[in-house]
Amino acid sequence: MRVLIVEDERRLALSLARGLTAEGFAVDVAHTGTDGLHRATEDGYDLIILDIMLPGMNGYRVCSALRAAGDETPILMLTAKDGEYDEAEGLDTGADDYLTKPFSYVVLVARVRALLRRRGRGAAPALRIGDLVVDRAARRVTRGGAEVTLTAKEFAVLEHLAGRAGEVVPKAEILAHGWDFAYDGDPNIVEVYISTLRRKLGPGLIHTVRGAGYRLAAGRG
Repeated sequence: MRVLIVEDERRLALSLARGLTAEGFAVDVAHTGTDGLHRATEDGYDLIILDIMLPGMNGYRVCSALRAAGDETPILMLTAKDGEYDEAEGLDTGADDYLTKPFSYVVLVARVRALLRRRGRGAAPALRIGDLVVDRAARRVTRGGAEVTLTAKEFAVLEHLAGRAGEVVPKAEILAHGWDFAYDGDPNIVEVYISTLRRKLGPGLIHTVRGAGYRLAAGRG
């Protein structure tokens, strides 16, 4: 899952980015409203965390612009003001939820997961590929009834493949989905995670399509 944080308080933005990265999200950060709007329209995100008081363009205007352009990405607004007017204005511009600063990080993560679940409502919370079960809500994986322990990043890679089971998923797409915009390390990191997933899940699930990418499918690929 890719998350965009638009927050001008750099320490807060860095803290949130580190925490969400540890939870398995790929996180990008923008510090102005104009940069945030540009990022949101140019790159695909699963959720946007948007501060209201931003330089260049405030959060209300960013949210309104995205909704006017038909962008339905869930938006969690952050405000330093505690008042019904601010909350109502945020929701009226198209935000899906809001948090008043200071807030608990645990609460923020819970809100993020709730918004993502709400967006995915109608899709199966548990993905089944043969005897493999990927439970998105519980972030739990089993194969043949036995639980498979994965790191947050391993789960993110597997969840993306499972969401497109049977299709060939290019390595570049996996990299874009699982790592943030600023990642400039070795793109072969995807191969490392695929190798680890194969070792943990066992044979017959993740198939290499030479020159194209990977396919998650039960049986021979």
